[in-house]
Amino acid sequence: MLKFVVNAEQQNKRLDVFLSEKNTELSRSNIQRLIEEKKVLVNGKIEKPSYKVQENDVITQEKEKPKDIELKAQNIPLEIIYEDNDIIAINKPKGLVVHPANGNPDGTLVNAIMAICKDSLSGIGGQIRPGIVHRLDKDTSGILIVAKNDKAHINLSNQIQNREVKKTYIALVRGIVKENEATIDMPIGRSTKDRKKMAVTSKGKNAITHIKVLNRFNEYTLLQVNIETGRTHQIRVHLAEIGYPVVGDSVYSNGKNKFGIQGQCLHAKSLDFKHPITGKQMHLEAELPQYFKNIISELKKEELYR
Repeated sequence: MLKFVVNAEQQNKRLDVFLSEKNTELSRSNIQRLIEEKKVLVNGKIEKPSYKVQENDVITQEKEKPKDIELKAQNIPLEIIYEDNDIIAINKPKGLVVHPANGNPDGTLVNAIMAICKDSLSGIGGQIRPGIVHRLDKDTSGILIVAKNDKAHINLSNQIQNREVKKTYIALVRGIVKENEATIDMPIGRSTKDRKKMAVTSKGKNAITHIKVLNRFNEYTLLQVNIETGRTHQIRVHLAEIGYPVVGDSVYSNGKNKFGIQGQCLHAKSLDFKHPITGKQMHLEAELPQYFKNIISELKKEELYR
């Protein structure tokens, strides 16, 4: 059971809005469903989603139990970049979801990794995320490391938390970036307009992104991107906020592009970190997907014929 007490700044907000701000993992429609199902009480009474909360109101909400998802190994081809007894690094293709969820019960990277590693995966990520130390969005390709045991998982998680892992991305954006190098330092949090999206907001968490121009084309720029923090959708949100949305990104831009691709042109190129068991400095790279290479080649040809 979750319990919230309304303060003076929060009063007169709709009940569903108030709860959606408290439950960033739930959409507003899900909050409204919980209220309609009488799983939300205000001072012990049932209220409508439109109820205006008042200072000192005590609101209780039943916690929904996650639906069980049967996790099974699946023979899904993966490009393995590196593997030893403790970790496995793969080049995740665009379109592959990292772990199962209600909308994607199977066909995920975890299902594929289970087929490769059998029972050798860290259990720290839980039943649905075994071995998963960090994530990539469904339509972001590139390098992703999975821990094979708990010791490796804990060490890698600590390195990421302490910002000791260097993450380098390649992004193709709309527009010509004037600065050769720049740092974007803007907090990111859940969007108040759309709970499924992230946004730059003063109430968000610290987020820092460094960009470096690799090549300028006609109407496009190829960037190297390094992130100090790992906020959800950080690169996509930051680049869209400064006016250079990632090509193909339909969430933070209109997604329209002359290349006819769906999903963002964003690739996790490399990771620099210490091996979680041996302490050896590691540098692993994932090759750009062919569609991304083709787009760059096409843009370079246009430059030659201008």
